[in-house]
Amino acid sequence: MLDILFEGNLWIPALIVIFVFIAMAIKIVREYERLVVFRLGRLIGVKGPGFILIIPVVDRVMRIPLRIVTLDVPSQEVITKDNVTTNVNAVVYYRVVDPNRAVVNVEEYAMATAQLSQTTLRSVAGQAELDELLSEREKLNVKIQSILDEATDPWGIKVTTVEIKDVVIPESLQRAISRQATAERERRAVIVQAEGEKQAADKIREAAKILNTEKGAFYVRLLRTLPEIASQQGSLIAFPLPVELKYLFPATNEEGDKVEGSNKEGKEK
Repeated sequence: MLDILFEGNLWIPALIVIFVFIAMAIKIVREYERLVVFRLGRLIGVKGPGFILIIPVVDRVMRIPLRIVTLDVPSQEVITKDNVTTNVNAVVYYRVVDPNRAVVNVEEYAMATAQLSQTTLRSVAGQAELDELLSEREKLNVKIQSILDEATDPWGIKVTTVEIKDVVIPESLQRAISRQATAERERRAVIVQAEGEKQAADKIREAAKILNTEKGAFYVRLLRTLPEIASQQGSLIAFPLPVELKYLFPATNEEGDKVEGSNKEGKEK
């Protein structure tokens, strides 16, 4: 047989066929990939990484990547639980953990995961109120990730992370939220100011008690205040008389008579 091939100059096509057969039989699988091999339609198993030999024509292979895939979920129009129309988008990170199931149990696992991510995002966002979408994204992220992971587990897919990226609300509602936030800040400012005035009044009351109980304390405080008054613009200075001046004059009763005089008259009688 070989003599016939060489005599008829058929050895060149024969070598070409052999080389093509060998090339088809050799597969190089990277570290982050796996080959799912089907032999005559029957699943043989997963092979790789490294140098792999298959039977051409008889074996059919599918190359499955194992690295984490970043899936950008497009913006979804959602009506929240409190009847607010908004647009929500997200990003999903997943990877194939079982290449056999990713090929056998679902057709085009990437497309199936993308469609499931969109429907799950709409469902979860529709069950939440707008305040939850704006302030409690972490809780919603965990909920979406749990639902996706459970649904894609039969496909051999592991959803690792889900992040809600943006929540777009109508412009009219944005103005209402801005007014609400402004009113809340003003309310807090009034409360803080009132608390400060209350504390200041308590301190002033304590200081007044001390000044009234100590003789000469009010006059000392007055002398300390005069430089502050003098430093202000204007030529008018109010100078209150110290309370201690009352001790320089004799006390009088309700009729205007001197107490000392009445005492003397009483003693004479």
